[in-house]
Amino acid sequence: MRPFVYDRPGDVAAAVQAAGAAADAHYLAGGTTILDLMKLDVMQPARLVDINGIDPALTRIERRANELHLGALATMADTAVHPDVARDYPMIVQSLELAASAQIRNMATLGGNVLQRTRCSYFRDPAWSACNKRAPGTGCAALAGVNRKHAVLGVSDQCIAAYPGDLAQALVALDAAVDIAGPNGARSLRFEELHLLPGDTPHLETALEPGELITRFRLPVAPWTRRSLYLKIRDRESYEFALASAAVALDLAEGTVRAARIALGGVATRPWRARDAEAALLGKPVDEANAKRAAAAAFASAQPHGDNGYKRELGQRTLVRALLQASMLRI
Repeated sequence: MRPFVYDRPGDVAAAVQAAGAAADAHYLAGGTTILDLMKLDVMQPARLVDINGIDPALTRIERRANELHLGALATMADTAVHPDVARDYPMIVQSLELAASAQIRNMATLGGNVLQRTRCSYFRDPAWSACNKRAPGTGCAALAGVNRKHAVLGVSDQCIAAYPGDLAQALVALDAAVDIAGPNGARSLRFEELHLLPGDTPHLETALEPGELITRFRLPVAPWTRRSLYLKIRDRESYEFALASAAVALDLAEGTVRAARIALGGVATRPWRARDAEAALLGKPVDEANAKRAAAAAFASAQPHGDNGYKRELGQRTLVRALLQASMLRI
């Protein structure tokens, strides 16, 4: 690990000022991602701005009017057991409980979780020189390398690294919004807009500007949030990242889909909203045939590379299973 300046500001404004004024500053919350990457010499921040304790409101989970607010510094563990989340947003609970280990969930924050970096081996090992995400312009070793766990949706000829998180898929499917504080003031955007496609600039992973800080997530109160689930398929049952996952929320009327919200994980370069699959379900019952048609629509643009060709089929089967399970939930 390389030398760095440690800064512990007293409030949000001071934190934003400290991070925005430094050439290479990063926020430190739970530290479960950034400290790992610093030890691997993948990330080399000149300054760490510790945001723990800057504002108690950022740890709160509370219902306000027609929204549920999740503070960005709330931990994964606390969020998963909150009664409002457990009652109205089962998908959120499942995405958190299926992630990492109990020890990490006790430390990791919601804001840090959604900003975690890819688990691509070529990105996480500086011994590999070809990684456009870590070193722009060097190439992508995964294109012709070991890529069984890499993405098939949203890829480019510059990067096929998969987004690794779970919570982000649930937030995308639930039409969440994200509030941000920054040097130029506060702003909000749809959570779906937070993560960027790799395109020709895979090193630019989010829409956050230098110094900007996520302060909270806002979830709508809607008929489809209770009939929701998160299904995760992985190589082993614990402490493993998804090979394919599906976040599904349905609004049904006498068995017919009035609204569907679907996001996919493990198969895409960012949290992936499957709008074609949603459209394929509208006005139809959720039976196996319709679920398969929706899944085929979701993966129509898939671009496999080498060892990850199986993900097209695995992703479709995962989505079909999630849709059928969600349709049978009693709420």
